[in-house]
Amino acid sequence: MIRMIVLAVALMTMPAAFAGDEIVRYQLTEWKAKHIHDTKNADTISKTLKKLGCELKQEQHNGHIDVKYRCPKWKELKLDTHDEAHKWEKWLKEYNFKTEHKH
Repeated sequence: MIRMIVLAVALMTMPAAFAGDEIVRYQLTEWKAKHIHDTKNADTISKTLKKLGCELKQEQHNGHIDVKYRCPKWKELKLDTHDEAHKWEKWLKEYNFKTEHKH
């Protein structure tokens, strides 16, 4: 969970235009949800998904927050290194996105 939050924070602080040669494409057509018990983590993850261009919904109930998200159209991240691309691809897959990694 901490690693996902660190990646989320890293994305939020990156410039809007990437100049790298590594491209990770991603898509998630169906709504998915993460059940998060910490408000700060829910906000960080929501901001990251929003920056990635996802549609978002948040609902609070039974002592946790549901962050619901989807990204029906293909989007892409342009990254500087192969290692960064693999980290983002892994993070996206953990959130159930389809991914493609191109060089």
